[in-house]
Amino acid sequence: MLLNLHRNPPIGEDWVYEVKYDGFRCVASLDKDTISLQSRNGKTLNHQFPEVVNFMGSLLEKEDIKQKLPLIFDGEIAILSSPMKADFAAIQKRGRTKKTEKVEALSQSNPATYLVFDILQVGNETLYDTPLFERKEILKELFSTLQLPLSPSKDIPFPLQYVPFHKKADTLWDEIKLENGEGMIAKKIRSTYRQGKRSDDWIKIKNYKVITCFITSFQKENGFFHVGLYKNSSIVPIGLFSHGMNQDERQALLSVIKANSYKEDSQFIHVEPGICLDLFYLELYQSQLRHPEFHRFRFDVQVKDCTFDKLQKSDINLPKSVGITNPEKPLWKDESVTKLDFLHYLKEVAPYILPFLKNRLLTTIRFPHGMFGESFYQKNCPDYAPSFVETTLEDGIRYIVCNNLETLLWLGNQLAIEFHIPFQKIGDRLPCEIVFDLDPPSAEYFYGAIKGALMMQKIFEQLGLQTFVKTSGRKGLQVYLPIPEKTFSYEDTRIFTEFIANYLVSKEPELFTIERLKKKRGNKIYVDYIQHGEGKTIISPYSLRGNTLPTVAAPLFWPEVNTKLKPEFFTIFSVMERLKEKGDPFKDYLKIQANQPFGQVLTFLKKV
Repeated sequence: MLLNLHRNPPIGEDWVYEVKYDGFRCVASLDKDTISLQSRNGKTLNHQFPEVVNFMGSLLEKEDIKQKLPLIFDGEIAILSSPMKADFAAIQKRGRTKKTEKVEALSQSNPATYLVFDILQVGNETLYDTPLFERKEILKELFSTLQLPLSPSKDIPFPLQYVPFHKKADTLWDEIKLENGEGMIAKKIRSTYRQGKRSDDWIKIKNYKVITCFITSFQKENGFFHVGLYKNSSIVPIGLFSHGMNQDERQALLSVIKANSYKEDSQFIHVEPGICLDLFYLELYQSQLRHPEFHRFRFDVQVKDCTFDKLQKSDINLPKSVGITNPEKPLWKDESVTKLDFLHYLKEVAPYILPFLKNRLLTTIRFPHGMFGESFYQKNCPDYAPSFVETTLEDGIRYIVCNNLETLLWLGNQLAIEFHIPFQKIGDRLPCEIVFDLDPPSAEYFYGAIKGALMMQKIFEQLGLQTFVKTSGRKGLQVYLPIPEKTFSYEDTRIFTEFIANYLVSKEPELFTIERLKKKRGNKIYVDYIQHGEGKTIISPYSLRGNTLPTVAAPLFWPEVNTKLKPEFFTIFSVMERLKEKGDPFKDYLKIQANQPFGQVLTFLKKV
């Protein structure tokens, strides 16, 4: 069933609303012998998304599903970056990848999810003429029986998830805009399923932004207008458009271009910058506008004000609830980073950092003047904090609890550059992770931290433990061992951390030390196991650091931990691109945490 595009959602009791995800529309057919993923244009997607096919294959072995076969679902295959947004760049990369080994690698590093919003057949009963609300109930009941997620989440390791509907358009739209999602779908709650038909029973509303730009040329062959912006003194192309204009507007624009052209060839009519206009667009992808459409001419704008810098700023789409002050304020001396750049980073990295900040007592380091002035630690929530900032009282301190995007961005506007968190959750005295800090005396001895981390990884693998690693954002590395929550005490973990630290020192006494006094360490790598304790904190994954460069405490893939590794590679500029290209090295953290066999290792050490 196909959708019509409207600018605004229809409102009324007859309508329900779903998140629109940016992926591959897919009808999935499951029978006892076959699984088929078919795109809207009839192509098979089985080869592109083996993780979805394999998961469906495992479901076919369950008795709860065998009696319901065959099943036909409708949905979207997407790579989630948040419950409201899918990663367009990542899914495009999956779509372009053909070699089996590369497809398999991507399915592991950046897995896709089949987001199911409709069911068309159960057993021998087809549901095309069944009203939407009944189809959704049947689908939800099936997912409940199979213990599959009943709402989309990037943190749940299931490649099959249910898409619920919402009854309030405004509430859902605000959440979609906050997460910078693609848009929303409105559906008549009693509509039947019209296969292959475009209908006003299903309406898509896209989360458009607006940019002011100028015309650079007209392409004769396809009738597209090319647009650009100034970046410094150069013109950079940002895309092309054709839709959104009526015939009179199109003819008037073409006449102006012809009358003012400075060059014409067989393909293009070129014009100097001067014709300014507003375009709707979805997002900026590889410096190009996605889905641009004409909005209006801008006779009130000077062409010099159409800049790429303004496009980047408009693309952030910050929530209205978070007031932004001094967006152009520079934060780093040697790099062109403004407060707005920092907020943009926080908004984009929010799906990856928030799971680590959630329900933890937060200590921040604020830099009111960026790297140009003094910094200070902040634990107590200030009285002027807005109502959406959650807090909790512990040991006489009113701590901020950063559980949502608005709080994260508000802290960013306060120039809280560093986010430090304890090893346990709020209200719990037991740690949920172990972290070893490998601290060289200076960047010159970073190679020692690399060697120590690799030695640890080998030891942990021999013990059957899975680990993660990140840069400290400065000159060291930090090795993470997630452990089940509410299970082990700090006394338990100290047995383990002390054993590992002493083992490293015994194996490489010229390289490692557990000496607390810096003046006695010499040039050795300090293995800080004492830092892992109640009341202590560690820099959060994906937090920036207050350094000369805008470096990030960046999660790494273990193969990246080699002699070529440099902490300065991971900055505010590179980390988001790396997430889009490679995925999140910590994506399985919570899954590993629940199943980590730490108890067996601890039992063994207590006997030694």
